[in-house]
Amino acid sequence: MRRIIFALFLSFSTAAFAQGNSAKPLELATDAPERHIVVPGDTLWGISSKFLKDPFRWPELWKMNAEQVRNPHRIYPGQVLILDRSGGDPSLRIGNLVKLGPEVRAEPLPKEIPAIPASAIEPFLSQPLVINTGDFDNSPRIVATQESRIFTGTGDRIFATNNADPAIKRWHAFRPGRLLKDPESNEVLGIEAVYLGSARPAGERADVLPLEITSVKQEIGRGDYLVPAERPEVMSYVPRAPTQDINGRIMLIYGGVAEGAVNSVVSLSRGKADGLEVGHVLAIYRAGPTVSNRFEDDKVLTHTLPDERIGLAFVFRAFDRVSYALITASRLQIKEGDRVRKP
Repeated sequence: MRRIIFALFLSFSTAAFAQGNSAKPLELATDAPERHIVVPGDTLWGISSKFLKDPFRWPELWKMNAEQVRNPHRIYPGQVLILDRSGGDPSLRIGNLVKLGPEVRAEPLPKEIPAIPASAIEPFLSQPLVINTGDFDNSPRIVATQESRIFTGTGDRIFATNNADPAIKRWHAFRPGRLLKDPESNEVLGIEAVYLGSARPAGERADVLPLEITSVKQEIGRGDYLVPAERPEVMSYVPRAPTQDINGRIMLIYGGVAEGAVNSVVSLSRGKADGLEVGHVLAIYRAGPTVSNRFEDDKVLTHTLPDERIGLAFVFRAFDRVSYALITASRLQIKEGDRVRKP
């Protein structure tokens, strides 16, 4: 998979920030450095953790205003980030680029550092992840394989229904997976799309459209569906808390595991329709247990303990009713059904 370069723009609206975080003072991390030199491999989240107890409040440290949102800053390797403690609230500014040495070097321009580790989310950026139940009626399907093979591989031909647009240069093959249900309401929010591989047009469309398989993750066969492959966009991942209340659940943890930790990818039961956007950071909570106590007078009292915050999740892809997030911090193992809220 070709490397995906993320453009990082540090932008933040103080009006939006004030709505959600003004009541909480900004706290620096223990042993926050006076300065940090940005190096290749740094991420915004990692640098934020050096300066702040709550890394998602990084934009507040920059004192961004509405004008700077329209003309955002960028961070590159070699820049010096300087912590200013002189005012009432700490702030951060960019110093001069660090010179590598007196000799002349011919190097490409530095790339902006990403917000979160690119390798952790690359497979989830372009592949189909969620399919609405009504979308299956209009999706092209594979009706035949080369020489009626049951098993197909790279270079083999497949044939799709003629509603597949021949002008589309790349397709993803998928089949329906698990239902994505809201753990609270049991409502079906979508259907997981199991990614099988990719294909490209390999001939003129007649009654069917010939395609050549270009990559295979799982076997592709008759009855499987096709969806146009989206080109991964260069996106601005700005870590920030949502401006409105969000209350959802973790539906699935990816990778075939029952529990997740830092760098695990999870699906959430809230999406764009609920106000979630790429870059939003949510706190993960474990529901408090209910306990009962019998006292000397045989009176039994039952209490529900408060929910416990156990981690943070960074939203990197959002659909109408479902979102995908990377766990960026966890104190306990993350489980399906754990709650996510505005931090």
